[in-house]
Amino acid sequence: MFLSDLATFNKLNYIFLQILSQNLAVEAMQWLQSKAELIAKEDKPVQLHLSFSHLPRITSRKNISFMREQAEQISKLLPGFAIDTWTMDRLGRVWLLMQLPAENREGYLKKINSLFAAPEMNEQVALYSALPFFFYPEEWVTLCEDGIRSNIGTVLEAIMYYNPYPAKFLSQPAWNQLILKAFFTDKNVKLITGLKERVNDALTSTLKDYIQERLAAQRTVAPEIYELTQQMNQQ
Repeated sequence: MFLSDLATFNKLNYIFLQILSQNLAVEAMQWLQSKAELIAKEDKPVQLHLSFSHLPRITSRKNISFMREQAEQISKLLPGFAIDTWTMDRLGRVWLLMQLPAENREGYLKKINSLFAAPEMNEQVALYSALPFFFYPEEWVTLCEDGIRSNIGTVLEAIMYYNPYPAKFLSQPAWNQLILKAFFTDKNVKLITGLKERVNDALTSTLKDYIQERLAAQRTVAPEIYELTQQMNQQ
């Protein structure tokens, strides 16, 4: 598991459930919990697919609200992670995925991979947001790399922003691709978990070339690029 232990996973699971309960009507919460029970029992992912697809009609796509104490608890349990900009359907889907039994590795992998087969945009956002909560974290590296090649802004942000999975598991080339993609697509790199911790020579060299190209074209250069190259020079 990506998280340090099962106890941490369970604590986050409980906090997410609390937040969902605070934001959803009683009927919607009952629907979500009943689907979670069905999903936990089924062998084939029939209810998983149906529930995952139908969920926004029950939860809505409104932004979630939560207490400061809950945000602090989440940050303490999973450093570098936050749900500040999440919507109800995004949190609901991630929580639903956390209810999947993981004892049977093959069955667990098949169920999650089946969701990645042909997801629409908001489903992709939820799936990539859930990367820190999937068991067998090494299994999702290729899917994460595929996501970095996406041209959908919200999908890229789900991978990049407040998501500690990429910094922990991506290879250096894949990590560098993520950072470069963030700069090329004008993402807020300050929200990328592990940005400064994983700076490296290859990334710095590419960024220096990028700076020269931008300056030659009389275009502005993001100050974070200078910060990263200077940081490497100081190491």
